[in-house]
Amino acid sequence: MKVHRDIDSLPEFKNAVITIGTFDGVHTGHLQIIRQLKDEATKIGGETVIITFHPHPRMVIQPSTSSSKPGILLLNTLDEKIALLEKQRIDHLVIVPFDDKFSDQSADVYIKEFLTAKFHPHTIIIGYDHHFGKGRKGNYKLLEQYGPIFNYQVKEIPEHVLNHVAISSTKIREALLSSNLGDANEYLGYEYFFSGQVIEGDKLGRTLGYPTINLKINDEHKLIPGNGVYAVHLKCDQVNPETLQGMMNIGFRPTVGGTKKVIEVNIFDFNKDVYNQTFTIFLKSYIRPEIKFDGLESLQKQLDKDKLNAINILSS
Repeated sequence: MKVHRDIDSLPEFKNAVITIGTFDGVHTGHLQIIRQLKDEATKIGGETVIITFHPHPRMVIQPSTSSSKPGILLLNTLDEKIALLEKQRIDHLVIVPFDDKFSDQSADVYIKEFLTAKFHPHTIIIGYDHHFGKGRKGNYKLLEQYGPIFNYQVKEIPEHVLNHVAISSTKIREALLSSNLGDANEYLGYEYFFSGQVIEGDKLGRTLGYPTINLKINDEHKLIPGNGVYAVHLKCDQVNPETLQGMMNIGFRPTVGGTKKVIEVNIFDFNKDVYNQTFTIFLKSYIRPEIKFDGLESLQKQLDKDKLNAINILSS
C-alpha cells in the first residue's frame, strides 16, 4: 500500500475506485466497504484508493473548548490506522490534511477541484447519507449529477452496511469505556491496542513483588478503556522481539490513596530497564474492576490471584 500525504503530487491512478471516510478502528463494518472497493477494482482492472483525513474533521469543525477534555476519542491514531489498512492490501491511502480552508470549500468545488481534479476516478463508492462540502450540502445525488460530466460512476454502499459501520463504531467505544472488552474485540475483529512510553513511577509494585512499567499515552485523543485489571500482550521490538505477557491496571490505585489516573503493566518473567521505550499493549481480556483493599497485604494476595487468572487466559 502506498501512502500519500501531499494531495498536490498524487500519481496518475489507473481506473481509480475510491471511497472516502475516517475509517476509525478499521473494524468489521469497514471491512465490508473495503471488500466492495476491492471487488469493483478487480472487475475493471483498477486500483483501490481510500481517502481519509487528518486530523479528524470533527477536531477542526467542532474543536474542544477545554484542554482537559480532548472532545473526541478515537479508536486509532493515524499510524495505527495506516498499519491496519496496510493489512487489507489497499493500493493507495491518501491522507488529506483537513483544515479550515478545506472544510470551507463548497460541495461543487469539492467535486470539481478535489475529487475529480486530483483523483480522476473511474468509480466512487459512497454511502447514501454521505455529506461533504461547506454546510454538508454535498451528497450522493450531487455526485450522481456530476458523473456524466466528469466521466465517473457512483455506487452506493448499502444501508445495512453503513448502519453496521455506525453501530459498530458506537458500540466499540461504549464497550471499551465500560471495560466490556469481549464485545469491543468482537466488533473490531482484533484485540484493541494502544501504545505508550515508559515513564518513572513510584516503584510501589516492586515492594509487592509485582514491578510495573508505567505508561504515558502521547495522543490525547486515543481512547483508553475503562478502569480495571486486564490480561494483556505487549510488544516492544527494541526490547524483545517476542510478544510478552502481563497484566495491566488502569485507574487511580485507591488502596494507596492515589489521585492520578495511571496505566501500569506487570510484565511476566521480565526484568529489564525500559525507561523511555515505547510499548504496544494488546488487550486480551478484562479480569476485574479496580477495588480498594484494606491494606497492601490484601492487595498482594489479590495480585497473586490476578496473575494466575491472566496466565490462564493468555495461555488458552
